[in-house]
Amino acid sequence: MELELDRNQISCFNTVLDTVVPHEETMEMIVPDTCPDILQIVHTCPNVLLKSREVQEGSVLISGCVRCGVLYLPEGEGPLQHMEVNIPFRCTVDAPGVAGSCLVCAEAQAQSADTRALNSRKVLTRVNLILSVRAYAPAQLAFCTGAGEHALSGLQQLRESRDTYVVVSVQEKPFTFSDTLPLPSDQQEVSALLHSRASLHCNESKIIGNKLIFKGRADLQILCRTSQGQVLAASHQLPFSQIMEVTGVGEEAHCSLDVQLTCLSCALESGELSVTMEMLAQVVVRESRTLELLTDLYSTAVPLNVEFAPLALCRLEEQGVKHQSVREIVETEELTKGVLDAWAAVSGVDINREGDRVVFAAEAAVSMLCEGEDGKVIAVTRTIPVTCPAELPSGALCACRCQLPAAVSATPTTGGLEIRLDVDLSYMAYRTEELSAVSDVQTGEEEETAAGQVPSIVLRVMGRERLWDVAKSYRTTTADILRANELSEGESLNGRLLLIPRSR
Repeated sequence: MELELDRNQISCFNTVLDTVVPHEETMEMIVPDTCPDILQIVHTCPNVLLKSREVQEGSVLISGCVRCGVLYLPEGEGPLQHMEVNIPFRCTVDAPGVAGSCLVCAEAQAQSADTRALNSRKVLTRVNLILSVRAYAPAQLAFCTGAGEHALSGLQQLRESRDTYVVVSVQEKPFTFSDTLPLPSDQQEVSALLHSRASLHCNESKIIGNKLIFKGRADLQILCRTSQGQVLAASHQLPFSQIMEVTGVGEEAHCSLDVQLTCLSCALESGELSVTMEMLAQVVVRESRTLELLTDLYSTAVPLNVEFAPLALCRLEEQGVKHQSVREIVETEELTKGVLDAWAAVSGVDINREGDRVVFAAEAAVSMLCEGEDGKVIAVTRTIPVTCPAELPSGALCACRCQLPAAVSATPTTGGLEIRLDVDLSYMAYRTEELSAVSDVQTGEEEETAAGQVPSIVLRVMGRERLWDVAKSYRTTTADILRANELSEGESLNGRLLLIPRSR
């Protein structure tokens, strides 16, 4: 006969994919008829627009577009020119655990972009992307909590509390920002928009009730050309705030949030700059849940056939953000008198571990547009290593994400440029354990025992085994053993000779 058990379950998500992949795209393009012939390419300024994340059986397809602003000097006499190259990208990431029901979060950034003139009317543009992809499969963490005491006489149950740290919500929200901004202040009229670039930063998130409130800003950088051919730069900080619905989550839950650009439109209108940005917020919420588990049971009256099932749990050891400020002096071939724009992309994080000491290592690919002493625009690119040490519990697993919380700063200095950038490394140290918990129970048949084969008195020297296991093996109870030996619960029993009152 099957014994009826009390069962419970919690809804969560299993992480079936968490990876960072490089991806390269190239495109040839004819120079538009409205643009003059190319003499020399100055620089390529990329904006990565995330479009879709498609889940297929065993893989994830990430697609989007890299909108590249190509700055160049024209043949003959003339001011700095620009043309736009839109390069679509599609990247398939294989992952055996991915199925159609999975939810996907993706981040895309351009590590580098360069353009080569094949001739005066044709160019080849190459972009190198860094794609961070995570997939979460909906799951039910099912477990037994116990059996009614009245269900069977002499029933003994071992219940244990265990904490598990799980992903409880994966959500997203698209939103739009529009505004009209002033152009760079100058007495000369702005005749062309050469380049626009937006970087997004989320700096605050909080759960209140069933609402997730997050705030951030878009750093917008524009490059303009005046009617006299002068190049002007301007930057704007555009704050945004949004509210998302989250249910079944406590206010102490931890939110991992990223905002991606999906569309950017900048246009000159009546002496002002009209800006529209479409963005996608992706949030992953983790929370610690306490489970009351039935890990063993037996009866002093009848034998039981107990089935066990493995239960995988995650225990959070530590999580936080390591802030690293990086300062680097880079030499330049030409003297610069000003920096028009600077941006960076950070690679995936390598985790090097020795005992309790962990070193997070990444690389920042920094690009800068500078104004030379002769007034010409020049480009400078450098790769800067970023390392951050940390002390984490020995043996714990670790996951880490790297983000730039602020705009890159670059200023001319003697012999080159001084670069400053801030890096936030969000880390989580955790352990996984697999418990054996009761899944099903059936009553068995009592075996016949010849008279006199069951001793009336059992003496046993306790080792490091649990008192529960000793009581179970003799089909008695822990309370009866403690009472027979005039002991209190919690006393050390290791090495003690105990009288075991067993049933006959």
